[in-house]
Amino acid sequence: MSVFEELRHLLKKNIREYGMYIALAVIIIAFGIMTDGLFVSARNISTLLNQTGYIMVLAVGMTIIIVCKHIDLSVGFLAGFTGAVAAILMTKHGVSEWLVIPIVMVFGLLVGLLNGFMVGKLGIPSYVVSLAGMFIWRGLLLLVTQETGTIIVPNKGFNAIGNGFIPDIVPDSDVHILTLIIGVAGIAIFIINSVRSRQNKIKYQFEVLSMPLFVIKLVFISIIIGGITWILASYNGLSWTVVICLAVVMIYHFITQRTSLGRHIYAVGGNDSAAQLAGINVRKITYIIFGSMSMLAAVSGILFTSRLQSATTTAGTLFELDAIASAFVGGASANGGVGKVTGSIVGALVMSALTNGMNLMGVDISYQYAIRGAVLILAVFFDVQTRKRGK
Repeated sequence: MSVFEELRHLLKKNIREYGMYIALAVIIIAFGIMTDGLFVSARNISTLLNQTGYIMVLAVGMTIIIVCKHIDLSVGFLAGFTGAVAAILMTKHGVSEWLVIPIVMVFGLLVGLLNGFMVGKLGIPSYVVSLAGMFIWRGLLLLVTQETGTIIVPNKGFNAIGNGFIPDIVPDSDVHILTLIIGVAGIAIFIINSVRSRQNKIKYQFEVLSMPLFVIKLVFISIIIGGITWILASYNGLSWTVVICLAVVMIYHFITQRTSLGRHIYAVGGNDSAAQLAGINVRKITYIIFGSMSMLAAVSGILFTSRLQSATTTAGTLFELDAIASAFVGGASANGGVGKVTGSIVGALVMSALTNGMNLMGVDISYQYAIRGAVLILAVFFDVQTRKRGK
């Protein structure tokens, strides 16, 4: 089999996974051309990533929830409420941001465990539990912000999370040297892990890419990582938002792809009855995924509040829908058992890139919502069709 034939076979076999990357590439190229390069400028790419950060974090947790055939509609206003709580603790009670952040994360975790208890132990459907939670957190958000409407956060350290960039090791340099070093390190880690993974698959007689195609894959992805790194280094370097998102993605990617917990999550999503018979504690998995989701909602609330440097009465509006859309566009299946956290990040970027590009082109907001809705329908339709072909 030639390299081109193998590539075509690979794309056909994994079209669900690779389709979103192709879609993102098409969007970037199209808007780059239609905006005369403004869309792909270093400043706009950096802004796009920072604006998408809080949705990326939510999308990671939502993907795991959807993989297990559940939904969580409460995370948007929970993010808004935890952000408001963080603002109140810092402004009215003088609590340090280093203490506020773990406090709201633990609070989010406890809320998620309660949701998981109601779903896993009491048997209440997740959409009912989360819908009730959405009303509750919306009401509490209005309650804690009703005095001023907006709570301004003057804490520079906290605000730097959503607006600051990592310091450089070489002051006054034309490019951000530390970002370049991190990018090179990321490429090296990617290549080493890919080689090790291929060797392990060969050892256990799993199917692997041919060496020419494997090398092409390494070079292609390395160029993408290097290009993004150079673009960011040409502006202000990596932001703290991007660093936090990368940390969340790496942690959850490792958990879902390399641990027994991750295998159990996918087993429960594929068939919870079979998973129960196989000795997997389905109830425990339910607690874990909902606890994780709400904790990530608290992180999202911190990122959003920090970026705005304030807590508002409307914070969290439609966050959950953006996260759900990102998960589905990123390859998660409505039937459960399928989806990757890395895919959810690409899905979030696809939706944000569409919005950002249309804003730069001056497209009316009404058309923007319609187009984003159409993209979501196409993504789910694509999932349904690929499942039918698989059968």
